[in-house]
Amino acid sequence: MTENPRIAWGGKSLYGAKVGILMLETRFPRIPGDMGNAETWPFPVLYKVVPGASPRRVVCDRAAGCATNSSPPLVRLGADGITTTCGFLSLYQREISAHVDVPVAASSLMQIPFIERILPPGRRVGVLTVSAGNLTKEHLLATGAHPATPVAGTDNGGEFTRVMINDEEQLDVAAAERDILVASDALVSGHRDIGAILLECTNMVPYAAALSRRLRLPVFSIYTFVTWFHAGLVPRDFGHPASAPRERRER
Repeated sequence: MTENPRIAWGGKSLYGAKVGILMLETRFPRIPGDMGNAETWPFPVLYKVVPGASPRRVVCDRAAGCATNSSPPLVRLGADGITTTCGFLSLYQREISAHVDVPVAASSLMQIPFIERILPPGRRVGVLTVSAGNLTKEHLLATGAHPATPVAGTDNGGEFTRVMINDEEQLDVAAAERDILVASDALVSGHRDIGAILLECTNMVPYAAALSRRLRLPVFSIYTFVTWFHAGLVPRDFGHPASAPRERRER
């Protein structure tokens, strides 16, 4: 039965933004490319800040005391899919999903198993994170990734991790990029079988292009994940086959 194109359906408060993003409660700069900068996205998104979800609490304290049921308000507003602004929330994929009746993509780390299936034999993913000391095997296993997946962090840098974890209001962008590039050099030099980089940290996306140029490797991130996610929520309309001329349909 063909749906009447003149009938409009309601049930939401807002329309046109399919992806809802659960935000950490932060004050650090969110430059273009950062998940929390609305100009990053080629489509509208909905945001909700989770009170008390500081970077330190989520990364270092495993989100202790943070509510995991903040996604329903985004769905009521109009979101058809939910994601978050921290890869460490892979631990809460199932818990967040249990509160909503829409798809949930909690962490960029969820891409690891898929990426490794498209790499040449003998190649694997290397992960760059804001805190290698806090990214555990449990975080990886929660996404279906191998617990021995190579990981390197910007923990020893002078800018990026400090600003993000301490939630500072000023960021030296060039220094942050150097931290990420140095960490990436250590990652690939220590693991010659790396065929792609996955950015755990959603705040690393602005540096993905520089990273790819440096390593000559593909770089995946929350941006690649959520743009893929959105493409499924809003499939491109190529025109209804039933409206095509009969002779063209029969070819």
